[in-house]
Amino acid sequence: MAVFPADTVYGLACDPANADAIARLYALKGRPPEKPSATMYFDLASVPATGLRVREAIQRLLPGKVTLILPGGLGVRVPFLAPVGHAVLQTSANLSGEPDARVLADVPASIRGGVDLVIDGGELPGTPSTVIDLREYEDGRWSILRLGAVGEEQLRGTL
Repeated sequence: MAVFPADTVYGLACDPANADAIARLYALKGRPPEKPSATMYFDLASVPATGLRVREAIQRLLPGKVTLILPGGLGVRVPFLAPVGHAVLQTSANLSGEPDARVLADVPASIRGGVDLVIDGGELPGTPSTVIDLREYEDGRWSILRLGAVGEEQLRGTL
């Protein structure tokens, strides 16, 4: 498990196939287990296949400062393209409901001390990703669940 600098705020990540790591991530964050986290990919080809219209939206929006909720409910982030080859389960590196971390010192000591790796990326923009619900986008419907780094006007022009 790691604290890392994302393109928006500091994140907390673990292996999405490791149930113990996921439980540890949720416990460190104080996040209710029923609240989903997103999966972060580092290439567009690895994002799970979806309908044609959703796939086109993915191509237009990613990589970027957005989290997409795809049909089936999967949350997806692609902050940048990199030859990593392995997705991670990720969430912001803060206590549930608390402010996002722009600098490593803003990440609670309980989280920094509870992970295996801490990466200091300096000061980050500090505005979390915009969360866009594309579950009904094949029918032309989408909505913003959380306004963040990408504004509504820009999304309307893209979608």
